[in-house]
Amino acid sequence: MRIASSIAASIALAFATAAAAQGPELSLTRLDCGTPRAPTDVNTRFSDTYSFPGLTLQFVFSCYLIRHGDDYMIWDTGFGPNAGETAPKVTLPQHLAKLNVKPEQVKFIGISHYHGDHIGGAHLLPGATLLIGKGDWDVLTAPKQPQGVDPAPLKHWISEGGKVEPVPLDKDVFGDGSVMMLYTPGHTPGHHSLLVKLPQTGAVILTGDAAHFHENYDSNGVPAFNHDRAETVASLDRIKKIAGNTKATVIIQHDARDISKLPAYPEAAR
Repeated sequence: MRIASSIAASIALAFATAAAAQGPELSLTRLDCGTPRAPTDVNTRFSDTYSFPGLTLQFVFSCYLIRHGDDYMIWDTGFGPNAGETAPKVTLPQHLAKLNVKPEQVKFIGISHYHGDHIGGAHLLPGATLLIGKGDWDVLTAPKQPQGVDPAPLKHWISEGGKVEPVPLDKDVFGDGSVMMLYTPGHTPGHHSLLVKLPQTGAVILTGDAAHFHENYDSNGVPAFNHDRAETVASLDRIKKIAGNTKATVIIQHDARDISKLPAYPEAAR
């Protein structure tokens, strides 16, 4: 009897150890968080090397739900519901409801940068801790912002007591290396990208606006309105090196051609 009990205990321990080694369930789901405009001329604003005369490409507005066990993170929040013709047809809470996730289950909102098409929907998830690059947070909380920067969508965290963590460099979001905010400044002072290490799909890098299209990514074409050109090029180089070292799938968030790199909503990459 003692031998049988010992064997049963050993088997139970083995299963528990295996489960612990696997870690929390990890998945990544792409959400539509804005209505696309007409295709844009790449040379007009998005490539200061003028390498693409006559090339027009479709913008999309993407945000992402990352599941980490019982915790959830939203990466970027797209446009808000009051953004006019670019407003999303489905709000973030509606997306979450379709995925059987309650807004209060979202532990973190990770923001790549402070532009309105990335922070517009944040106010719909006020219970989440805001993770945003310190350089961007400093701009948003300064007495006066540069032209085109509107802190209003993040008012809850700026002045109403919402929990916020300004991120100066990289951040291991869940403490186990599976989800990493990567410091990739240049587009804005505190711009970040996101590295997600999925157990089946492998590593995925969500670039934020480090590049807007593959043409920019491949040739270091920098938007004329970026905060710092040299930092942008250095950040692109860092992303490419990390992608090579981790064999990551690189997803340019605004490039419509990258939507198919992840399963179609509401399915998730795992």
